[in-house]
Amino acid sequence: MPTIAAPIPLSTWPHFDPRAVAVAATDAHLPAVGQPALSESALRKRFVEVRDWQPEVHVEPKYAQRTPMAASVLIAIVLRDRPTVLLTQRTAHLSTHSGQIAFPGGKQDVGDADQVATALREAREEIGLEAEFIQVLGSLPVYVTGTAFIITPVVGLVREGFSLVRNADEVDEVFEVPLEFLMNPANHRRHMMEREGLRREWLSMPYQDGATERFIWGATAAMLRNFYRFLSA
Repeated sequence: MPTIAAPIPLSTWPHFDPRAVAVAATDAHLPAVGQPALSESALRKRFVEVRDWQPEVHVEPKYAQRTPMAASVLIAIVLRDRPTVLLTQRTAHLSTHSGQIAFPGGKQDVGDADQVATALREAREEIGLEAEFIQVLGSLPVYVTGTAFIITPVVGLVREGFSLVRNADEVDEVFEVPLEFLMNPANHRRHMMEREGLRREWLSMPYQDGATERFIWGATAAMLRNFYRFLSA
């Protein structure tokens, strides 16, 4: 009989699997951002317009004692016929956010000129995505994780023709999810639980990629939710 691999742990909390926590609600009542608003021209236009909006989630309850660190991630939108978002599955042995689905990104180095430089460098180092294929549109408000990372989400358009080489020490897989799926609140699930006296609430956006479920949750899902709020404002 073949051996069935155990699911990759998605949290450093012992005996905690976010996939097993009940869904409290979805947001199917909210309007989706349709394809016309997700086109290249519409995305470019949105980043030069001034609209009143606020991020829905920007600070997680702190659950790790560590010095705050500045970091950046790249929300890389691939310009296909129907745009997609590049995401990674982090390796299981990393000290923070191991096994989770994430944007390419990491902490700021002293040699980085700014948050954009951090995001572009990390994308090159983690998945081999070269800056020549990326046009940065702008950034979203910072997101602070419970592990004390102060993250700047940098949004960039990625033209086709790129090739990827993942850093196997940090990234298990690189894959794409349709932007239209991620910008539809009907796919945004709400979870909540209490553990060790701390109430936690989070979003998940599970995407069925063929036979594989891509369980997008936590900080990545929260930043995508903020991107939805930005585009739908």
